[in-house]
Amino acid sequence: MSDDGGRTGRPAERVVVAAFAVCVVAALALAVVYRRGGHPQLEGVLLTLALGGLGFGLVTWARRVLPHQEEFEDREVLPTSHEERRQFQDTLEAEEVIGRRPLLVRTLAAAVGALGLAALFPIRSLGPHPADTLERTSWGRGRRLVDGEGQPVRAADTALDGLVTVFPEGDVGSPDGQAVLIRVRPGLIEPVAGGEGWASEGLIAFSKVCTHAGCPVGLYQADIHQLLCPCHQSAFDVLEGARPVFGPAARPLPQLPLRIDDEGFVVAEGDFSEPVGPAWWDRR
Repeated sequence: MSDDGGRTGRPAERVVVAAFAVCVVAALALAVVYRRGGHPQLEGVLLTLALGGLGFGLVTWARRVLPHQEEFEDREVLPTSHEERRQFQDTLEAEEVIGRRPLLVRTLAAAVGALGLAALFPIRSLGPHPADTLERTSWGRGRRLVDGEGQPVRAADTALDGLVTVFPEGDVGSPDGQAVLIRVRPGLIEPVAGGEGWASEGLIAFSKVCTHAGCPVGLYQADIHQLLCPCHQSAFDVLEGARPVFGPAARPLPQLPLRIDDEGFVVAEGDFSEPVGPAWWDRR
């Protein structure tokens, strides 16, 4: 290293160490603030200081600490003199050239580690992996249908051509478990393949979540037996497994298999026939 490089290298390294130290302190403070409940404005300032300190330190290290000059020496004779060998050894042992590098590396590692620690908290707050929760709901075999008040639904209380919004017992208000229960004349229903016996005494139930954009399908036109979605005017034929007959929906409403228990209450025989909601949720 030249004399000029030696004079400017040491102050520049102090700047790099200071920048990395700012990154460490800001990142640790960011982790503490986030862990204690968060403060958006303060978190933004600390994140700026952490990333700014890391970036400034790296740029300064690259521009002012690392050597940039290229030196050439014409050599005709390969053997070196005793004096040249001594100078080379002195250069390797000089602390000002070699000894300061570990400090820069250690502070850089501390800065990156502190940022990684701060990142763990927001990553953890994202919650658990959803797994197959989009493909199943709280419906299950033997679970009673209840109305919005949590009262079990009796088969005899559902009027012909009437519609009732129902939920799984114990999960009133479930966004993915909500369904519409309709009574039609038993002889009109054309069961879907594999769905024979899913409608008891003309009672048939489908998911209330539209397969187009997830809006609630809560309108029923009894004279043509169609469920209507008020958001984008999709229509579903109740007699043919809620097949879409109009509008942008491209997938039938998932059907809920039903039976009537010994006490006359309507119960589910399992979960919906398909994943509920917009068609793009179904990745199978």
